[in-house]
Amino acid sequence: MKSEKEISKVIELVKKEVRKFKNPIVTEVADLTKDPFKVLISCILSLRTKDQVTAKASKKLFELADNPYGMVRLDKRKIERAIYPVGFYKTKAKRIKEICKKLIKEYNGKVPNKSEDLMSFKGVGLKTCNIVLTYGFRKPVIAVDTHLNRIPNRLGWVKTKKPEETQRELTKIIPKEYWMNLNDTFVTFGQNICRPVKPHCWECPVTKYCDYYKKVYLKNK
Repeated sequence: MKSEKEISKVIELVKKEVRKFKNPIVTEVADLTKDPFKVLISCILSLRTKDQVTAKASKKLFELADNPYGMVRLDKRKIERAIYPVGFYKTKAKRIKEICKKLIKEYNGKVPNKSEDLMSFKGVGLKTCNIVLTYGFRKPVIAVDTHLNRIPNRLGWVKTKKPEETQRELTKIIPKEYWMNLNDTFVTFGQNICRPVKPHCWECPVTKYCDYYKKVYLKNK
């Protein structure tokens, strides 16, 4: 088990390192708009899609409609054309329409700020729910995606497989002051340095704290 002091040191080093890279698109949307609806829709679009594609799709879609009432008036094919080529764009267009209809019918057009309500929407899983809470409502929640699932396992902070397990374990060991910005910090780090395949360990500022580096690289020296 890594100490809280070491974990805090690693987070600070990673935060400093990622300042030279661009923020993830959902974080950019949140910073620019402060709008939970746009955070939710951008997050839906971002699933299994590269940030550059998500950014263009989000911009085109929000130019057509930037609230649930405007979105439900759009023809599904028009949404599909706006968000193409995001992954599963036809399914996402359908989901967006469904989400907007439910927001209007059950929440007066406002995105709810409770996890149980957000998770009741079809297509909204734990990751999307927590990202909306974190970046849409500024609630201190650890939102775990593929990067924040992978990197703590490489570092040796946790030994987990599923994001739900990782989130549960991270809340036990990471100081609460880091929770809110942990996802965007580690997503940026994972996209640029601690990549899924062939991580750039030669650029990494935390190799001395990393179990993966010690196991894979130092063993071969």
